[in-house]
Amino acid sequence: MTRFIRDNALALFFLLAFLASLVGQAFAGAADYNQRQITGGGEPISPAAYVTSSEYAVDVAENWQSEYLQFLAFILVTVWLVQRGSPESKPPGQEGRESDREQGVGRYADEGSSRFARSRGLAHLLYANSLGIVMGLIFVLSWLGQSVAGLAAFNGERLSQLSDPLDWGAYVLSPEFWNRTLQNWQSEMLAVASMVALSIYLRQRGSPESKPVGAAHGATGVEG
Repeated sequence: MTRFIRDNALALFFLLAFLASLVGQAFAGAADYNQRQITGGGEPISPAAYVTSSEYAVDVAENWQSEYLQFLAFILVTVWLVQRGSPESKPPGQEGRESDREQGVGRYADEGSSRFARSRGLAHLLYANSLGIVMGLIFVLSWLGQSVAGLAAFNGERLSQLSDPLDWGAYVLSPEFWNRTLQNWQSEMLAVASMVALSIYLRQRGSPESKPVGAAHGATGVEG
């Protein structure tokens, strides 16, 4: 067990932090929702009821979809675009999908390679792009989840104001949906741009997300 925790400490740390944040959001969100309910003359609800509500679902889903959009975009864009001096980038001149030798596939695969790296055809194509495919699927599903939960929450508010509800198509084209969506997207894109640019000149000793402290600012694709 000790070895398992040590070997998976990074993933376990962020998984526990995620769960703690999710629980914290449930209680804080329920308190905020109940405050608005009481102000508007409504009845408060329990944290358990809030967690199963569209209000909670849309807040969670819109954060998930923006995060996975960030990862998807970064994974795909870094195949072709580079940033000189950043450890988050390939060195200039290595743009593109790289050769079979560089990727260790086909006859260049070694004994530790997946069997899909040695194969050809559809299985190889899917495996060679599996990270982007999975990130893309999670993004799309999260986006759809946000749209459905957001529609339910939005229509609930409209009905309380004696306004006609919208259908799904009208909602995903509405300013309310895109305001919620774009305010998350802009923060994710800024965070990635900051990481790419600041890591050229700034260091964090011992972190693989940083260049070694003594590395030159112009060194690209070098990790600590």
